[in-house]
Amino acid sequence: MIRLAERQDLDRIMEIWLEGNLQAHDFVDPDYWTGCFQEVREAIVQADVWVWDENDRVEAFAGMVEHYLAGLFVSGAQRGKGIGGLLLEHIKEQRFPLTLHVYSRNAGAVQFYERHGFGTVSEYIDPETGQPEREMIFPPRS
Repeated sequence: MIRLAERQDLDRIMEIWLEGNLQAHDFVDPDYWTGCFQEVREAIVQADVWVWDENDRVEAFAGMVEHYLAGLFVSGAQRGKGIGGLLLEHIKEQRFPLTLHVYSRNAGAVQFYERHGFGTVSEYIDPETGQPEREMIFPPRS
C-alpha cells in the first residue's frame, strides 16, 4: 500500500536509495553515492516522501520537493512488479505539473518516465558527476 513515510522508515529508505543508485548508476564512482549519503538523508527528512509498504516493510519510495520528483526507488527484490509505476501515478495525482532529472545513461529509467508520459526538455552535463543528465517534465511540452 502507498502511504506517507514516517520517521522510522528512514533507515530502510536510505538502504533502498543507496542500493538503487549503486545498481542503476554503475557509470558513477560508488564513492560519490556514499559521500553524499548523509546529505541525502537530511534532505529526505525535509521532503514529502511516499512509500510502498508491503507486509510492514518499505519496498519503494518517491521523494518530492514541491513539484520536483527528487527520486523514485524500488528495492531490488521488488523491481519489475509495477510498484514504481503505481507510486508515480500516485504522485501525479498529488502534484501537477512534475519535473525530474535522470541520468541519460540510465536507459531503463528514461524509458520508464517516457512510458508514464514525461518528455525531455533539456540535456546537460551534471557538474558533480560529469555524466549527461536529462530534465524531464510531465506533462510534456507540445
